[in-house]
Order: sequence, then C-alpha cells, then structure tokens
Amino acid sequence: MRVITGLARGRKLKEPVGMDIRPTSASVKEALFNIIQFDIPGRRVLDLFAGTGQLGIEALSRGAKSCDFVDQSGAACKIVEANLAHCALSGGQIYQMDAARFLRRGTQYDLLFLDPPFDPQLMEKTVQNIVQFDILNKNGIMVCETRQDTAMPQPEAPYALTREYHYGKVKLTLYTRLSV
Repeated sequence: MRVITGLARGRKLKEPVGMDIRPTSASVKEALFNIIQFDIPGRRVLDLFAGTGQLGIEALSRGAKSCDFVDQSGAACKIVEANLAHCALSGGQIYQMDAARFLRRGTQYDLLFLDPPFDPQLMEKTVQNIVQFDILNKNGIMVCETRQDTAMPQPEAPYALTREYHYGKVKLTLYTRLSV
C-alpha cells in the first residue's frame, strides 16, 4: 500500500495486522483518485472510518488543505498517526471516536470518504446522518465504498446520488451536495 502521487508519492504506508481493517485495494484507490483528482486541491476532507488513513493521506499528498481522520479503533488511529508522520504531511487531525458522534459536531467539509466495514445498515445510517447534519459544503462530494450488491440510499435534495462505479466486488458511489 503506497501513496500514488503528490508530495508523498511512493511512500509505503503501514498496514494493519489481522482483518479488523480492510484497506481499499490499490486499483480501486487509483480509479477513485482519477475520478476526483481535480476536486482535491485546497479542500477540507473527512476520512470517516479511516482505518489506515490511506484515502485522506492520498488527498493531503495531492494538495488538500486539511483532513480529519475518524476511527473508533485506537489501533487504527495509531496506524494513521504513524502513516502521517512517515509521509511528513501537515493538515491531518486524528479523532478516535464513533462516526455518528463525530458527525453530530456539524463541521463542514468539501470531500468525504466513507469506507466503513462492509455493513449495509452502517453505510445507510452514516449517509442519513451526513444528510441530516448537512456537513457537506455546496458542490461537495461524498465517496462511499461498498460491496457490489449494496443498495445505496437516495437522499433528498440538496443531496444527490450522481454516479456509481463498479470494480470487481467493490462499488464506489458518489453523492454531491447541489448548490441549491
């Protein structure tokens, strides 16, 4: 697992031992960042269910202004901290807490990464919380990684499901907060 491009290009990231964390595959990560590459510079990013932090770290490496990494696992937060230090990236803040509790804070973001354990109810509830607390800035993007067969919610305006991409057993779903 490496940083693809930007300031930390080629840096190898620390990976978890065991199966508690399921990092995004290299091919899916590369496809994702090809899709959103022009939406990263100067943006505030949230890496929810951060795991290793690889998605937020990739965004910081590509010029994101800041990234908040959230995971309820202390072990995951330590991995994110080690990976940020190894990549010498600034702008990262780590929060060890439950995702729903963090979202209630109402902090606004331009780009959200949601890659929870493959649990359809957790993903649906998290998307509902994001819409309810309205934490995505206008024209912001929310990227959700799920299993291929997971049905994603259709939120009410100003949020809209804009596109789904399929990569083997993985589906990326993109939502946008319209500038209504």
